[in-house]
This record gives sequence, C-alpha cells and structure tokens, in this order.
Amino acid sequence: MPDGLNVPPTDGVSAPVKPRLMRQYELVERVKAYDPDANEDLLNRAYVFAMQAHGAQMRASGDPYFSHPLEVAGILTGMKMDSTTIATALLHDTVEDTLASLADIEKQFGPSVARLVDGVTKLSRIEFQNDQAKQAENFRKLVLAMSEDIRVLLVKLADRLHNMRTLHHLKNQDKRRRIARETLDIYAPLAERIGIETMQDELQDLSFAELNPDARNSIIARLNFLRSEGGDVATKVQDELRKVLAATGIVATVEGREKTPYSIWRKMKRKNVAFEQLSDIMAFRILVDSVEQCYQALGVIHSHYPVVPGRFKDYISTPKPNKYQSLHTGIIGPHRQRIEIQIRTNAMHEVAELGVAAHWGYKQGEQRTDGTQYRWLRELLDIVEHAQKPEEFLEHTKLELFQDQVFCFSPKGDLIALPRGATPVDFAYAVHSGVGDCCVGAKVNGRMVPLRTVLHNGDQVEVVTQKGGTPSPAWERFVVSGKARARIRRFVRAQQRTEYVTLGRAILDKLCKQEGLDFGEKPFEAVAKTFQAATFEDLLANIGASLQSPRDVLNAAFPQHRAKTAEKAIPLSEAGMVAPQKGKAHAHPPLALKGLIPGMAIRFARCCHPLPGDAIVGIVATGRGVTIHTLDCETLSSFRDKPERWVDVGWGDAYGKESSMAGRLSIVVTNQPNSLGSLTTIIGKGGGNILNLKITNRTTDFFDILVDVEVKDSAHLMNVIAALRASTAIISVDRTKGR
Repeated sequence: MPDGLNVPPTDGVSAPVKPRLMRQYELVERVKAYDPDANEDLLNRAYVFAMQAHGAQMRASGDPYFSHPLEVAGILTGMKMDSTTIATALLHDTVEDTLASLADIEKQFGPSVARLVDGVTKLSRIEFQNDQAKQAENFRKLVLAMSEDIRVLLVKLADRLHNMRTLHHLKNQDKRRRIARETLDIYAPLAERIGIETMQDELQDLSFAELNPDARNSIIARLNFLRSEGGDVATKVQDELRKVLAATGIVATVEGREKTPYSIWRKMKRKNVAFEQLSDIMAFRILVDSVEQCYQALGVIHSHYPVVPGRFKDYISTPKPNKYQSLHTGIIGPHRQRIEIQIRTNAMHEVAELGVAAHWGYKQGEQRTDGTQYRWLRELLDIVEHAQKPEEFLEHTKLELFQDQVFCFSPKGDLIALPRGATPVDFAYAVHSGVGDCCVGAKVNGRMVPLRTVLHNGDQVEVVTQKGGTPSPAWERFVVSGKARARIRRFVRAQQRTEYVTLGRAILDKLCKQEGLDFGEKPFEAVAKTFQAATFEDLLANIGASLQSPRDVLNAAFPQHRAKTAEKAIPLSEAGMVAPQKGKAHAHPPLALKGLIPGMAIRFARCCHPLPGDAIVGIVATGRGVTIHTLDCETLSSFRDKPERWVDVGWGDAYGKESSMAGRLSIVVTNQPNSLGSLTTIIGKGGGNILNLKITNRTTDFFDILVDVEVKDSAHLMNVIAALRASTAIISVDRTKGR
C-alpha cells in the first residue's frame, strides 16, 4: 500500500507520471486497513458524490479534476485519518467549484463533514491573492477555523501538498512563485508546528525548487558528488552501529537519513557556513522499544565514539511543543565520519512522522478535535485579538511560527518554549499577557538581569512584576515573539491615542477662541462621520495626529460662521508640538531610527555597512550628528572609554520597506571562465543590485573581490550569501564588518 506522504528523492523535482485514479473500493480498503471500524458507507457516498459533482472538470495538468480531491484523500489515508476527515478531503472543493451547496453536503453527509468542508472552503475562496491584506485575512480565517477543529488544518495541508506536487503544470510563473512563497511562509511552518515532519520537508523542498532552482540544483549536484565519492559508506556506518549496539544486548533498527536540499540551504544561512562545513548532511536514526533503551543506546554510542561538543539535545525529557521526542547527539563515528544520531522509540518515531495525526480518534474513541490544547495555537488566537490590521497579524504570526526555539523553565519547573533570541519580556508574555504588561524586572538562574538579556536553553526565569505596571514602548526594540510585540504595540497605540485626543482638543479649543466661538462637543459630534470618524474622540485623535485639518472641521461644524481673517494653519508649537514647515514632507523617512531626537543628523558607517535588521548603536560626533555602527563593528573598540558618546538606537517600523541599503561582501571566486558571470547572475536572481565591485587580489587560481550589494535588510543579504555559497564557482563569501 503506497504511503501518501512519501518524500520525493532529492535528485530533482520532475513531472510525475500521471497516476491511475484510485478506485472506490481501493480507498475504502486503505482506510479499513488501519481502522476496521471505518464508516464504509460514508466513504462510498462521498466518493460517488464528488466524482459526479466535478464531472468533466479538468485540471491544468489535463487530469480529471476529481483526481485532486482523490489524491488529497490518499495523502490523509497515509496519515491514518478518520473517516470524517477522508470524506471531507473528497468533498472539500465541491461547494467552491461545483453546483453543490453546503446545505446539500449537510443533508447527505451530516453536520460534522459539512462543518469541516465549510472551514476548508472559506480559506480557498481568497487563496493565492497577491494582495498582502487578503493573504493576511486568509491566514486569520485559517487560525480561527483550525482552533475550532484541527482537522481543517490537516485537510488544508494535504490539499496544499498535492497542489505543490502539480505546481509545474501552471504556466504563469508569477502565480507559481506566489503559491510557493505562501507555502514556505505559512503552510510548511504550520506542518512543523503540528509535528508532521515528512509533510513539512516535502512542502519546503517543492517550494525551494520553484523559488530558487539554481541553488537547489547546485546543492543536489554536491550531494550526488558526495554519494559517488563515499560509495557505500552510509551502509557501512549503519552496519557498524548495529553491531556496537547488539554487542551490549540492544536490538535496534538503524536507518540513514539525508537532509533535504532546503534543509541544507537553511542551515547554511542560519549558521553562516559553507556546504563543506556542515556536519549533519547525513544523519542516522536508531529506533528501540523503550525509553530506557534510548538512554542505554546513547551511553553505548558515547562510550564508543568521540562526542562533538555542544551537539547533544534531550527532547525526551523536554519534548518540543509539537510533542516531538528524541535524543540528538553528534559524534565522530565509524570510518571517522562526523555524523548526527537521533535515538527514539518506535512510538516516538510515529509521532515524529505524523505529528498530531498519530493515534487519531479511531484508536482512542471520542477525542477533542478543537485546537485549544495547542499552546502555539492559543498564542496565535491571542495575536488575532490584539493585532490592529490583518497585515500586522500576519507579521506577528510569522514571528511566532518561523523562528527556532529555546526552552526555558519557570521557578515552578514549567517548560516554556520561546523563539530563539527571546528575552525575559518574551518569557513574561508567554506565561500570561497580564504578567508581561506588569513586568518590571527578571531573574535568570537566580540573578537579576536586564530585560533585554537573550535567554538560552535551560535557563530558569523568574519575572518580577509590579501592580499597575505598564509595557514600555522601548521593549518593542528587542522582543522577538509575535505575542509580545502585538501586546506592546496595542498599548503604544492606546497611549498615543490618548495623547492625540488631548492634543486635538487643545488645537480645536484654540481655534474656536481665535474665531470667537464657544468650544463644545455637540457641533463637532454632528459632523464627525463626515470626516470618517465614528465618535468625537476619534475626530480629536485624527486632528491631533495631523490626519485632519482643524479648520475644515470647524467650518463643517459652524457652516454659517465666516472667518474674519484668511485661513491660516495653527502652529502646533502652541499646543506643545513643533509645527511642520510649509512645503516639507510630513512623513517619517523610510529608515527612521528609534531612540534619536527628531531632526538629528545621521549617517551610516562605511566601516561596517549596517543594514536594517542588524543590532546597531549610535556614536555621537561633534558637528557630524550620529554615526550608526553594527554592534560587532571593530571600530567601536576605540570608543569603549567614551560611554557618553554612545546612543541606544533601533530600526524604525518602515525599515527595509521603502528603500535599499548597501552591504559589503568579501568573496573568493575561482579564476575560470564565467565565474564572475555566475556571481553577478546569482546576486541578481536573489534580488540584489551590485553597486560596486573591486578585485583586490588575483592569482592563477582565485580572485579576491569586494562587492557592495544593494539589499532591503540583513536577512535579504543573508539570502544572497547563501545562494552564492551554493555555487561551485564561489570558494568563500563573507560579510565584511569593521574593515
């Protein structure tokens, strides 16, 4: 019986042979193979209904449209899902793409199937939108739908997986790339969060093949070279590991597992290393029967082979939030190979492969299908509540989903999973929103630390709170979790609104006095809706924020009044703010920095070329304003005894969105035809623009080159660096700082 979750080989993504449609009895047999009590009648009726509803509809591939829901159902049988979920998979496109209505579905298949189909349908209606606001709204609906029943997400992931497998049939390249980007940004992280590793890997690799085929092909070529050079080394390593374990009485299954091209690419970016420096391209998995044998096997492996320091992780005693459990260790193993080893029980392996789908309801009777038992999903629901705009919600949830995690403990021993780079403020908000709001200090491992301290795995964190405390706007500069950022921004918005209302009231009152009118709320309440303000306070806030002219509001409120003097702008300085000069732009510059006095002259240091996203600091120079350096710039050592010249700064909200900046790369390239052409092509395909290129040294074999690349931010530059490192023409590439 074929498994619906097989990951394709890494030697390229090619068009698969058109599959034969699974017959009705074959689908039922697949479900009954793992669930003898499956609702056979429900499956048969759903199969026939979907086939008849889709009729002669065709897909872009030329296959009957019915092949798609059937393949989605097949993927879910590979995950051993219940009959209701399989029926939903068969029917998930009928309401959207055929004449069938939701009422028809409920009448024929019951409320449970109808509710799931409705959840999937609502998402599909605005999918693949180029408009970020619509994409954000789509994701918000997905979060709400899967919080009610997690099976909506499972069907949606299977639907997306099959669409990605057939993506090459779409002729519109922009649409293919948009779908692949959405898959990589949203659906693959969701698959990771519910622990379906095989689905996560395939979604990522199929997206990678569309978004960066050159880098992927380069990595595949290197993997093929390693295979040809290594011969049957992997088999020999597996055999030796089995013998070593068997000698101590441990019967184990040993498997080899090669990292996917995307996983290799991502690690090259994250670790900032070249392909040759990766130590775990090949990993080996040891499967045993019990938890005790896991630790026994670990002891045997560590006693026989040198251990790579810093590579051991125990996810059995402290499982990941998606229930993943395993022991990870790095060793210098058989044949002096540097390898990664994962040790787990067979039950843990099933959870690692199938995640939330492992041990589904047919095994355990009635069970909860709502998503509220998942902490990460509760965090997303909290962000839904506090985000102001759909785009902001999408930004915060990406923070919540994408980052690697660190695991910290509360004083009571509760495990809290946080994004890598998290601080005590992130920890406080993860415990409870109220704890975060009232946080005034923190102890890490018993010692008081600054709130911006970065937490590490195993830290014990105690949050110090104060009754009536409020979030500090400065926290937004260093928090990394979506929940913390959403709460802080909400507070800042509320605080700003209060200030704008007060300022707007003062401006309007001043104008009324100048015109000899009595300032009162009623005349202005009557015209508030004329200026798209729901209430009088909203109108005052708009005036205080300079979004609405006070003169226009006055004229609308008192239409019979004739001003005695020509209209003039009220200097905001009289109300406590500096008036903008006539003819000057009011908007903040796209790279506005936080922590500086408005109007202060700034420049970016050429020694380190800081980019949005870098940790930065300002150095005050007499007569020259503030110079912005990266925190690891070597030049800063000359200012260590002059703390009075240091300014704490951060990037503004708009960084990287409206302008580009230059990052400098030091690159060593092979001295052969087309090497420079490959370099410039890779940078261009990565969305970078070469501003300057200088060959600093040339030998028979190599060029040393300095390249200034225009990019949006540091993450954009790291993408370019990773793409360059994947090329065989590039020997090394590093970002230059402090030179």
